[in-house]
Amino acid sequence: MAGGKQTPRQKMVNLMYLVFIAMMALNMSKEVLTAFGLLNEKFETSNGDATKNNEDLYKTLEAKATEKPGEYAVAKKLADQVKGISATFYNYVGTLKGDVTKDIEKENGKLPYEAMDKGDKIDEQWFAGDGYSAKGKAFVAAIDKYKNDMKAALGTEKKYQPIVAEIDSKFSTADVTDREGIKQKFLDYNYKGFPAIASLTKLSAVQNDIKVIEASLYNNFLGKAATDAASMKNYTALVVLDKNAYFQGEKVTGKVVLGRYDDKTQPTSFNGPGKIENGQAVINLTAGAVGEQSIKGQFTFLEDGKEIPLKFESKYVVVPKPNSATISADKMNVVYRGVPNPISVSFAGIGSDKVSASAPGMRAAGKAGAYLLSPGAGNEVVVNVTGTLPNGDKVSDKKVFRIKGLPAPTGKIRNEVAAKGQKSNLEVCTISAEMEDFDFPVSVTVTQFAIKVPGQPTIVVSGNRMDSRAKSAIAKAGRGDVVVISDIKASFSGIDQVAKRVSTCTFEVQ
Repeated sequence: MAGGKQTPRQKMVNLMYLVFIAMMALNMSKEVLTAFGLLNEKFETSNGDATKNNEDLYKTLEAKATEKPGEYAVAKKLADQVKGISATFYNYVGTLKGDVTKDIEKENGKLPYEAMDKGDKIDEQWFAGDGYSAKGKAFVAAIDKYKNDMKAALGTEKKYQPIVAEIDSKFSTADVTDREGIKQKFLDYNYKGFPAIASLTKLSAVQNDIKVIEASLYNNFLGKAATDAASMKNYTALVVLDKNAYFQGEKVTGKVVLGRYDDKTQPTSFNGPGKIENGQAVINLTAGAVGEQSIKGQFTFLEDGKEIPLKFESKYVVVPKPNSATISADKMNVVYRGVPNPISVSFAGIGSDKVSASAPGMRAAGKAGAYLLSPGAGNEVVVNVTGTLPNGDKVSDKKVFRIKGLPAPTGKIRNEVAAKGQKSNLEVCTISAEMEDFDFPVSVTVTQFAIKVPGQPTIVVSGNRMDSRAKSAIAKAGRGDVVVISDIKASFSGIDQVAKRVSTCTFEVQ
């Protein structure tokens, strides 16, 4: 509620506003609740990845401090403070999330998002009358303590001030003025009357902010060490052939990749077919007899006063004549129903014009050894290959491929599933859809979508950009509001059948 004295009319307006918000929460659509749940899943996954990444950064700094204490000791001490402060607050927020989900039974390992449309748990635990309860005050105090402890640890050193400013911005507990010009307390504006799944998502976002700040500081502490570790001077080009056995006249195919090494990381000993040069083992041997041969050995490194063995082993084949086919999908190890899958077929030691392949739905692709496979019903398809040796003998082989359906397109706003930014940015954003992790040349064009701004009716927009009605609704969104883009319709080019429903995306107004 607004601070200071208020007229009876203003008090009535405030009361009606709260009743309206409550009604909206009670009638929030299933799509919006599900969108919050999916957004929370994204945060949870991101937080898990960030935790591991931060631990790796911390261990790197710890190792540097051991190797070069004069250069990294101060940074390590500061990192210890940041690590402790961050872990304490992150775990505390985790307990609040546990309170939200307490007594809620999961369905197939997931929370029932559509059933988490009530906010009574937080309302009862965090608020008392027009103010905060003891638990609500404790949450605000925890935010302020985290912010103050971090600022005290970083001090006034200039290079940390941009991060200090970010901490002040992301963890402010000051009153918030809503879109009606009414000043509300921090918890009232962000949590009071909201569905449980929305509050859970916001708490996951708080944890994400903690991890992002922690990562920024660790990278800052590492400084030149992190830069040197990522330098291209530590990489070398390696040739990786597609296979380890070739016959006369056959094309040698492969790729060149980058391999990282450090000439300062010298093993204490090396046992293998070669010798160490500039931080890498250079192999020099003569091929053995016909059949499978092994290349193996061991590096030994000294770490923390202990010898660490690192074994390696690889195999190569010495072949006198072809005895098996090589069948590979050009873009994946499975084939997809609904698209023509490129298949390359060859037989070791046999010219491509002497090799033929067949399978249900397979046809030639215009050149020897190239095919297109459009699988039909079922879960598997078998590709049979026959080759004719120079002496006229026939050899054959087969390969079983799994058949998968097309992946569901992912809806995106500004090329993100859960974007954040100013209202003005949202008004000019393009809604798109993408078949992620799908290597075929498929074009997806959004033709229609629905936009839901909190407190406003759902608007159906033609095309992939905001129209005047959508922009008008966006203009009424307030800071912290999550705008949901759903019911995305799209046209597809490059596939033989209609893809699955396009998923929902969101935009948080800042």
